Amino acid sequence: MHKIRLNVFFVTLFVILLLGTLGSSMASASSPRIEVLHIEGTILPAVADYIDRGISQAEDENANVCIIELNTPGGLLGSTERIVARIMNAGVPIVVYVSPKSAWAASAGTFITLSANIAAMTPGSTIGAAHPVSAGGEEIPEDQMNKIVEFSAKWMKTIAQERSRNMEEAELAVTESKSFTDVDALECNLIDLRADNLEDLISQINGKTVVLANGEEITIDTTGYKVTRNEMSAIEKFLQIISNPNVAYILFTLASIGLITEISNPGMVFPGIIGGISLFLAFYSMGVLNAYWGGIALILLAIGLFVAEYFTASFGLLTTGGVVSLVTGSLILFSHSPGVEVDQKLIAGVTIAIAAFSIFVIGAIIRGQRRRKATGAEGMIGKTAIAKTPLDPTGTVQCEGELWTAVTEGTKIAPGEEVTINKVETLKLWVTKKVKS
Repeated sequence: MHKIRLNVFFVTLFVILLLGTLGSSMASASSPRIEVLHIEGTILPAVADYIDRGISQAEDENANVCIIELNTPGGLLGSTERIVARIMNAGVPIVVYVSPKSAWAASAGTFITLSANIAAMTPGSTIGAAHPVSAGGEEIPEDQMNKIVEFSAKWMKTIAQERSRNMEEAELAVTESKSFTDVDALECNLIDLRADNLEDLISQINGKTVVLANGEEITIDTTGYKVTRNEMSAIEKFLQIISNPNVAYILFTLASIGLITEISNPGMVFPGIIGGISLFLAFYSMGVLNAYWGGIALILLAIGLFVAEYFTASFGLLTTGGVVSLVTGSLILFSHSPGVEVDQKLIAGVTIAIAAFSIFVIGAIIRGQRRRKATGAEGMIGKTAIAKTPLDPTGTVQCEGELWTAVTEGTKIAPGEEVTINKVETLKLWVTKKVKS
């Protein structure tokens, strides 16, 4: 009898726990799920990947609606096309909300806003100014610009027509770079509503009906909603940061300084590692931003000229050429990427910094060589130096921390071998391989 009572007790406890779990699951399932994504900054491939991931997650979890908070000055056309296509083909209702106050959905942001099932803006925000622009102030040929504007205008009209928005006003955002306040946009039927904050937005979209890409008609229900924020991952944020044109340019600068330092002072290791990593990150960023190969080539040439200055007594001529090449390459670096440019003040600062660094190092080398000459060539004769480059017969050696042009009077000398200085003439050494006793 006692055993039967225990069994009944455990069965009852199990049923209570099971019902509690089911009740909790049903309650959770009955609460409308709202997925919130957030875009802040330039529209880049990392942002497009994030939006694709966020909408896919909303679809997989059967979210009632996916809200995209948007604040952007614009971005790359390719990334914008990906985001617009993903929004317009989403399996859940998409709401694009330009926020917070004073937010701006310019250029690419206008396309993204108008592509949503429901477009909303916070008071004080702005959209528009979607006319294609060139980077860095370079002039795009008139025929090419006309084609770009025509394509963008037709694309904007297509989006507006698909979402039953004002096609004429949407087109003016491209052809005349027209901007709209939240009030203007609502009056012109470019957006569906204005909302003071996220809670107000969720309240206003409750009960609205939208049609998905597959033709399914859905009435949005946000009663007793549950908000889930899906932020960018650490990797996505990192890729977005380094894909900024100014950051890409700074990375390229760090790479230049690091590699120049390592080459002029072999064995320091750390500058070489930093320079190498920065160079790879810079190339990734420039690839993402569709950097012009001519600009990259000129910047690489500038680095080569700076490095060559350390091994050739040009007395600053190579450095001058490097500065000219660096400035020119910097100005045209993103000339083929509309809407992407490097701050010209940053270009000026970087050029001055690299030029000053190069002049300082070159000056130290020349001063050291002149001091050596002032004390008499005899003071160096018989001393030991290390070959830094192959001497066949001319190359570079290092003596007491200074780099010298040297000529071997004997057999070819490999890098790292010790040589003996036999003669000094102007700024050139005549050496032979050191005989080890």
